[in-house]
Amino acid sequence: YVYWWVDGIHFRIRLEEDRLCCLVIVGVRPDGTKELVALADGYRESAESWATVLRDLRDRGLVAPALATGDGALGFWAAVRDVFPTTREQRCWVHKTANLLDALPKRVQPAAKSAIAAIYTAPTRAEAFDAVTRFRDAFAAWPKAVAKLGDDLDPLLAFYDFPAQHWRHLRTSNVVESVFAGVRLRTTVAKRARSRENALYLVFKIVDRLAGSWRQLNAGATLMTLLLTGARFRDGVLVEHPARREEVPMAA
Repeated sequence: YVYWWVDGIHFRIRLEEDRLCCLVIVGVRPDGTKELVALADGYRESAESWATVLRDLRDRGLVAPALATGDGALGFWAAVRDVFPTTREQRCWVHKTANLLDALPKRVQPAAKSAIAAIYTAPTRAEAFDAVTRFRDAFAAWPKAVAKLGDDLDPLLAFYDFPAQHWRHLRTSNVVESVFAGVRLRTTVAKRARSRENALYLVFKIVDRLAGSWRQLNAGATLMTLLLTGARFRDGVLVEHPARREEVPMAA
């Protein structure tokens, strides 16, 4: 897999004491095909729970993906650093935007939302940092929001080291949410499950039935193959490929 999208997905299926929560990994192959990589019981959505899932994948021969995208609050990040240390980390901008807006009064939220979008839609990392400075200056009266933006800025901007054609897919974990929207619709009628195993099996069977309709990643498969062979990108543009031992001029 070239990329992963990860999340903890909650369903309305009631168990003995709480709702079902699944640890989910969706991956994309070099040809753009999306696949369910892992679906596990997330009763303890901790780093160790994620590490158990990742170790199982590694021990069965899975190679580390180039990049994983998810919410910054997930225990997944501590686990992936231990099990797949070469995988780059990308924080989800949808989750980050929600966290930032939650720290601001409603009257300034529309302006803040636009200022946040100006960061992750900037054409280069340098311009994104300029947009961060503008956000900090404009909303300095709310230091809690400013602090939230600065605590994980590097992983928020990791996508700049990958092909620009892939950026809109990499900036958020919406891939997981869109995949499991149909699952949620089909599990609302299941009020209770006899066991966690039965509930997990139900979700898996629904995903397996829906998988045939998943859209491919509409970006160049050649670019994803380059990533797997060690190519480097800067601000979305190919700058070096080890196999050719030559520098590729950046686009103007």
